[in-house]
Amino acid sequence: MRRPALPQWTGALAAKAAVFIAVMCCALAALLGVLVHTSVTNQTVGQARAEALAQLTDATQAYQSGDMLPPGAGLDPAGLPESLRTLAAGGQRGTMVTRHHGQPTMWAAGPATGGRALAVEVDYAQQANTIAGLDTSILWSSGLAITATLAVGAFAVTRVTRRLHGTAQVARRISAGDLDARVNDPRTKDPAHRPDEVAAVAAALDSMASSLQGKLQSEQRFTADVAHELRTPLTGLHAAAELLPPGRPTELVRDRVAALRTLTEDLLEISRLDAGRERLETDAEELAALARRVVRASGTDTEVRVVTDAWVETDRRRLERVLGNLVANAHRHGRPPVVLTVDGPVVAVRDHGDGFPDYLMAHGPQRFRTEGVTTGHGLGLTIAVGQAEVLGALLDFTNATTGGAIARLHLRRPH
Repeated sequence: MRRPALPQWTGALAAKAAVFIAVMCCALAALLGVLVHTSVTNQTVGQARAEALAQLTDATQAYQSGDMLPPGAGLDPAGLPESLRTLAAGGQRGTMVTRHHGQPTMWAAGPATGGRALAVEVDYAQQANTIAGLDTSILWSSGLAITATLAVGAFAVTRVTRRLHGTAQVARRISAGDLDARVNDPRTKDPAHRPDEVAAVAAALDSMASSLQGKLQSEQRFTADVAHELRTPLTGLHAAAELLPPGRPTELVRDRVAALRTLTEDLLEISRLDAGRERLETDAEELAALARRVVRASGTDTEVRVVTDAWVETDRRRLERVLGNLVANAHRHGRPPVVLTVDGPVVAVRDHGDGFPDYLMAHGPQRFRTEGVTTGHGLGLTIAVGQAEVLGALLDFTNATTGGAIARLHLRRPH
C-alpha cells in the first residue's frame, strides 16, 4: 500500500532535524579532523626536523674539521630561505619547510665562519605526501560518516514524523465528525515496546475520541428518546385541542401544540441525521423551478432571481427542506427584502437584517443556541446543514458587506 505523502509541517520538521544533524556532524568531523591533522603533522614535522638537525650537526662537525661536507649540505646554498639565512648569520640554528625545485624540502641551517650560513637540505616529499593522504582520508571518512548519520537520522525522524502525521490525520477525521477514527499506535498495546512521547499523544487522542464518542452517542440517544416519548402525548394533546370551543385561548393552545409538534419532529430529524441513517433518493432537478416551489410553499414574499438556471443531481425532498429552512430563517431572524438567487448549481438566500453572529460563521449553527434572537430553537439551520451534508452539498454562511446575512448552498451537477 502506498504511504501518504507527509504534510508540509512534518516536512519542515524533518528538514530542520536533517540540518541540525548535518551541522553537528560537520562540526564534530571538523573538530576531529583538525585534531588528527594537527597531531600527525606535528609528529611528522618533528621527526623531519630532528633528522635535519642531526644532519646539520654532522655537517657542522665536518666543516669544523675541514672534511668534505656530506651530500645535501653546503655554505649559503641556493634556495635557502632568506629568513633562515638571516637566523644562521645571527649565530642561531633553525629549520623551515619550503618548496625547492618543485619539491617539498626541509631546511636546517646554522652559523659558519665569516657570517655565512651552513645549511642542510632534506627531502620532505614523503612526509608531505603522508600528511596530504591523511587529510584526504579525513575528508572522505568525514563525508561518509556525515552521509551515514544523515541517512540514519532521516530514517529515525521520518518514522516519528509519519506517526505524527497519522495522529494528525486521525485528529482531523474526528474534527470532521468521524468519531470511529482511532490512531491505534502499536506501541500503546505491545508491552514489549516502551511507549514514547508520540505513543502517549496517540493514546491520549484515542482516549479523548472514545470519551467524546460516548458522550455524543448518549446525547443522541437522549434526544431521540425524548422526541419519541413526546410524540404520543403530543398527538393526544393535539386531538384534545381540536375539540376545544373556538376562541382566543383555543388558538393560543393550538399554536403552542403545533410548535411543540414541530420541535419534536425537528428533534427526530436531527437524531436521524446524527445517527447517519439517512438515505438519498437522487434524481435530476431543475433548480429554478424547485426554488419557486419552495418559496410558494413557504407563503412568504421572498423574491426569486435566476441568474443562470441549472440541473442538479439531488434528493428533491431534502433540498426543499434545506431551502425552506433557509428562507424561514431569513424571514424569522432577518429583515426584508429576502432574495433567493439561483446562479448555476449555487443557491443563495439573503436577507437585509443584522447578519449572522460571529460564532455561527466560525463554527456553524449550534442547536438551541439563538444568540441575538428571541424566537426559535436554533434547529432550522442545524437541520439545513445536516441535510446538505447528506446531499453531498456545501452550505456556508457569510455576511454581506452592505448588511444582511447570506447562506449559500453549493450543489452537484449531474454526471
